[in-house]
Amino acid sequence: MAEDLDVVIIGAGISGINTAQRIQTQLPGLSYAILDARASMGGTWDLFRYPGIRSDSDLYTFGFPWDPWDAPNSIADGPSIVRYMEKAAAKYGIQNKIRYHHKVISADWSSSQQRWILTMDDSKVASVAKQIKGRFLVIGTGYYDYNEPLQTVIPGIETFRGTRVHPQFWPQDLEFSNKRVAVIGSGATAVTLIPALAETASRVTMIQRSPGYIMPMPREDRFANLVRRIFPGWIAHRLVRWKFMLLSFLLFHWCRAYPQAARRLIAKVAVKELPASIPLSPHFTPAYNPWEQRLCACPDGDFFKALRDGKAAVVTGHIKTVTPNAVVMEDGTEVEADILVTATGLKMQMFGGIALSVDGQPLGDLAKKVVWRGQMLQDLPNLCMVFGYTNASWTLGAETSAQFVCRLLKFMRRRGFSSAVPTVPEKDLSMKRSPMMNLNSTYILKARDSLPSAGNKAPWLPKVNYFRDLFNALWAPLDGLVFTKNPL
Repeated sequence: MAEDLDVVIIGAGISGINTAQRIQTQLPGLSYAILDARASMGGTWDLFRYPGIRSDSDLYTFGFPWDPWDAPNSIADGPSIVRYMEKAAAKYGIQNKIRYHHKVISADWSSSQQRWILTMDDSKVASVAKQIKGRFLVIGTGYYDYNEPLQTVIPGIETFRGTRVHPQFWPQDLEFSNKRVAVIGSGATAVTLIPALAETASRVTMIQRSPGYIMPMPREDRFANLVRRIFPGWIAHRLVRWKFMLLSFLLFHWCRAYPQAARRLIAKVAVKELPASIPLSPHFTPAYNPWEQRLCACPDGDFFKALRDGKAAVVTGHIKTVTPNAVVMEDGTEVEADILVTATGLKMQMFGGIALSVDGQPLGDLAKKVVWRGQMLQDLPNLCMVFGYTNASWTLGAETSAQFVCRLLKFMRRRGFSSAVPTVPEKDLSMKRSPMMNLNSTYILKARDSLPSAGNKAPWLPKVNYFRDLFNALWAPLDGLVFTKNPL
């Protein structure tokens, strides 16, 4: 017989660990488990192991609100984040609830049983249960495909005789000391890689089709360090956390409201950081406005420092072809390379590739579905998908979802409901649809036809504002949800 749990959480990353802590704290009587296909905790931060990998959000808001980040640096590397997660999970006994090697391949909602029936892939580990049942399902798998990167056509790349690597699958034995490295891409991954590679490579060149916005920020925050010396830990944490939440909120909305002023400010900072040999245009003058795509942060300006030290360079334009030992641009520029890094983006994948169905009927075209308050999907009972923010730290979004799940489960228990399903009323069927994610980054644009959408009215608005979303999670009416009492 399949094991029957109250809550099943999929994913042992930031989203899953945070949800677990909230559930076991606010609903201590419920049974739950975290299922993860991998062999270790960390999610994205355990998967990606390319040189220099780090957060581009401050750890005071990216860290768990119930276990504050207490290191002096506000920006942390990937291994430090994984260690922090492991320590937090151990402190609250969450690690005992994680079941590794549990790859969920399908989840079917049974109306007769009022349960999700999850089927595992047990091909790798014989001891894995083939099925687990759950009254409520929380999917915290993020939105990247762990097995396949975003495919990009680069003419002639198959002729390259050197080492070719994608950051998502970085070989841990790759030797790049005294090598010429070309990094194709201009996003956060490329901006992170450049200074890390430049430490030992003979030359690193970032090849970008179009530039992005790059902002230096202190690796350590003076305000945070001062506040922690003056106040007790619990007060200091709240003060610092609120400072970073408010600053990111105000910066985003200022950039959106006054894009030209934001452009001038970012350009002014870049000119100050750049060496005289590298002009602002065309390398640091994006065609889009700030926060139409995510800003790239570089701690202590390490990206610009690599340029000033002459260890890194930037080339802007379209690639004509790749030869056996170089990348040739349309203007004739040749970038010789021993190693070619294709930091061209990540492939989006909803629900970790899990096949969802209701009473045996597949979910169907995701693009036709609408998301309820940024976390429940139209026509899917008892399911919350955890999403963070594109304009703030991921954990803030994960926290609003966790708080909502706890509130909803308490409400259902009080009223004797066994299921809740978002249903678009007839009056809202013709409402204007909008993208679920409010950025025009290439990887998002390429995936829009396979992503659910948001609406232009509550409760179908996109999830973009932590303060509004937290209010909605804790207190907003549950309109749009249809409840069912257990027929058994």
